[in-house]
Formats: sequence, C-alpha cells, structure tokens
Amino acid sequence: MPIVKTLRTASEDATQALAQSLAVQPAIRHAFIALHGNLGAGKTTLVRHLLRALGVAGRVKSPTYAVVEPYELADLAIWHFDFYRFADPQEWEDAGFRDIFASQGLKLAEWPEKAAAMLPAADLDITLVTTTDTARTITLSANTPVGVALLHAAGHTEGPAA
Repeated sequence: MPIVKTLRTASEDATQALAQSLAVQPAIRHAFIALHGNLGAGKTTLVRHLLRALGVAGRVKSPTYAVVEPYELADLAIWHFDFYRFADPQEWEDAGFRDIFASQGLKLAEWPEKAAAMLPAADLDITLVTTTDTARTITLSANTPVGVALLHAAGHTEGPAA
C-alpha cells in the first residue's frame, strides 16, 4: 500500500523547491520516478528543475520525440523518458529499455501508463494536476523504501493552497 502526500504549489518557484528537496536526497541516485498528468500539467518543468538541482548544465529538453534523453554527471547517470507516443507497451521492450531500468542511476518517466505492462514498479509516482495557470496539486505516492525516503524529503515544500 503506497504512502501518499499531497502538496499544493502556487507558483513555479514552489515546484522548483520541491525538485530541490528531492535532489539532495541520497535515495534519488537510484530511483525510478513516474510522472503523471495531462499535457501542460508541469511534468517536464518538474524534471527540468530536478535535473538542474542535480547539476545538469546545458539544455534540458523534453524527450517527446526522442523517447529518452540521457544525462551523464561525474557520479550519476540519469535517463528522462517520455512514453507519450507509444502505441503499445511492447515498444518499451523493443527499444531495449529493460537494460537501462536494470542499471544504476535515476530514471524519470513521463506518461508511464503507455508502457505500464513493461515498466517496473515506480519508487515514487508523482501526479500533477493544474488548478490555475500557475498553481498545481501534486500528489506523491511512495511505493518502495526509496520512494518513502523521497516522499519524506518533499514535506517542506508545501506552498499555500490554490
């Protein structure tokens, strides 16, 4: 049974603070985080802030067309997936992603439901729901001990209710 926490962010700054609180946790280094939400909910924005907080320099782009964008830091491998264009979960297997998910490093996946039959269980599910142009309700669901550690780190980012 997952442990769930809901945050309300009133601005992109609050989303950035959430990303920064996750980035400093040792558990992030080997986590699988699944991001859920409609188009425009802020999934890629959250990932961008997280990657910046981890030390990724240069352009951080959405992997919508490439499916995966890898980032290599001196001591951390990161893969940012976007399965939006998948028509069949088997595409995940055909692309060889099983090996990536079996390796060490941080995996971030947008639209995981498009590959759900093939993906391992996420350590942390993050669901973003737009409430206004700048506000979001963000629900974090921890499914593993790694996810619980990350969920507890997210406790100090709560902004005013929108």
